[in-house]
Amino acid sequence: MSAKFTLPALPYAYNALEPYIDAKTMEIHHTKHHQAYIDKLNAALETHSELQQKTVEELLTDLNSIPEDIRTAVRSHGGGHYNHSLFWTLLGAKPGRPTGELAKAINGAFESFEKFQVEFNTKAAGVFGSGWTWLVSDKGKLSIVPTVLQDNPIMSSPKVTILLGLDVWEHAYYLKYQNKRPEYIEAWWNIINWEEVAKRFA
Repeated sequence: MSAKFTLPALPYAYNALEPYIDAKTMEIHHTKHHQAYIDKLNAALETHSELQQKTVEELLTDLNSIPEDIRTAVRSHGGGHYNHSLFWTLLGAKPGRPTGELAKAINGAFESFEKFQVEFNTKAAGVFGSGWTWLVSDKGKLSIVPTVLQDNPIMSSPKVTILLGLDVWEHAYYLKYQNKRPEYIEAWWNIINWEEVAKRFA
């Protein structure tokens, strides 16, 4: 069987998110880092034809069923593929903030959008080493969940819905922000695709 998982196209040009994320970072992040996760995931599944029919979500939400010899590879590289595929859709060139039911849910969970931002920023900045920070919904109840490496919340809680995610691996921001992760996090608020977040919440 030929390689199953492929690199999704970005829904915008590499320079669409400037000045907040530069075109070179987006191009390298997409064509090198994301592609590498896909290549290594496909390689891990080469000798396990029974798993090649599954979606990446099915693989990640049932990791205990993955053969032990490839479980770490599927977790790491499948996680990298899933996380990045989602991440690209949650970015956009139109600045804004949540409205409607999503805004009500954020205000209900965190008192205000501003307090939500502060808590999210703190958790994202506090991820030790490489990882992600997520806004998730569990039957409408919102919470902020940081994870390490390419882990994500559906690995441990398959029924939650990921609404928003921020990649805090250095490869996501190092060319422009160097070691200044908090500056990158602040800039990211300007390029969130809140329409997509609201769709995921609905």
